Amino acid sequence: MTSLPRPTTELSADEARRIALRAQGFLGAPDRRAGVRGVLRHLGAVQLDTISVLARSHELIPYARLGAVGRKTVEQAYWTSAPPAGTPAAPHAFEYWSHAACILPVEEWPHFAFRRRAYRSRPHWNHDLPDGAYDQVVKQLRAEGPLTATDLGGAKKTSEWWDWSGTKVAVERALMYGEVVCVERRGWKRVYDLAERAVPQPLLHDELDDQECLRRLVRLAGQSLGVGTRADIADYHRVRLDQVDAVIADSGLVPVRVEGWGRAAAGKGGSGNAGTRPAGDAWADPAALETVPRGRHRTTLLSPFDSLVWERARTERIFDFTHRLEAYTPKPKRIHGYFAMPVLAGGRLVGRVDPAREGRTLIARQVGMDGPKAVPAVAQALVEAASWVDCTDVRVERVDAPDLREPLAAELVRLLG
Repeated sequence: MTSLPRPTTELSADEARRIALRAQGFLGAPDRRAGVRGVLRHLGAVQLDTISVLARSHELIPYARLGAVGRKTVEQAYWTSAPPAGTPAAPHAFEYWSHAACILPVEEWPHFAFRRRAYRSRPHWNHDLPDGAYDQVVKQLRAEGPLTATDLGGAKKTSEWWDWSGTKVAVERALMYGEVVCVERRGWKRVYDLAERAVPQPLLHDELDDQECLRRLVRLAGQSLGVGTRADIADYHRVRLDQVDAVIADSGLVPVRVEGWGRAAAGKGGSGNAGTRPAGDAWADPAALETVPRGRHRTTLLSPFDSLVWERARTERIFDFTHRLEAYTPKPKRIHGYFAMPVLAGGRLVGRVDPAREGRTLIARQVGMDGPKAVPAVAQALVEAASWVDCTDVRVERVDAPDLREPLAAELVRLLG
């Protein structure tokens, strides 16, 4: 591979974009041998969310990078690893609070000790913990686990979302403290077990001090991003800026300056005329700077919760693309749709699709495209996604630019045969 043509302390906006794409697994041939587990380790965190349109977001993450990996295969790959003959499957990952609720590689358990300690030492909000409920949950899990909140006695007192039962309050508190682990999702319900049983013994400790935990998470964030501002790095595992500042010089990341990433650019997003704007301070994974990022670009629909685009200011700065999840926006105020998914092609975000399903038809309820050149990529992304979720047809309901509707329909017909 070719070395970068100039000192790595100065990067153009295009170099930074390509470094970010490679770091996130969208540039270069995917490592299919490593599969879903490789994607999880590479990203360091895969966000979970209740919304399911084409699939759950944590299923969309490996799909976007690897292609049509089976959904059942995704679940199995996340939660279990191949055990020695004659022994039960061992956890490969655990769920905990990172960027949000995330699936995390089990080997990172020790590095979240700082967060477990913080939860133990602070007062808790919203829910009162009934006397004896915590000890009862731990006792029941020890005797019967792994169990869901329903198995433990019920998750809610009423149908209201946050009207948790005492059992649910207790087991979630134990999860935050690290005495209990979420070892899988079953029908979207968390399955809880005792950490002493679920986490491999060599990893089951809180011995690392806060600084060591934070150094590791900051380095992991830098590696997963390729290059990022302090705010980008802090957001990845949701640590504070002052915590990043305290450890970043010793994290193994190296300082760089990125053209167009000045303070004004970082605040407003977009690439615009980057050559006329100041460079901005950032940090990079040194391994990402050793070679020019090259290879095949992935064309795909992206979950709004994908770590490539989950931080809006970074997405605007790198891709000149403003994106917002509108699922929680009242329908009359939505601009792009309920679950608009950005379309990645050629290393750019070239449009967005708000998808749905009706039988074996994938419906594009609303499609936005960045001009006629985006039509083939959007059509390709729709057809591949349809095939993945076992749909045999694609129906387009609305195209933001009416003059692109017929070209898109024609391309879909060609691809669907």
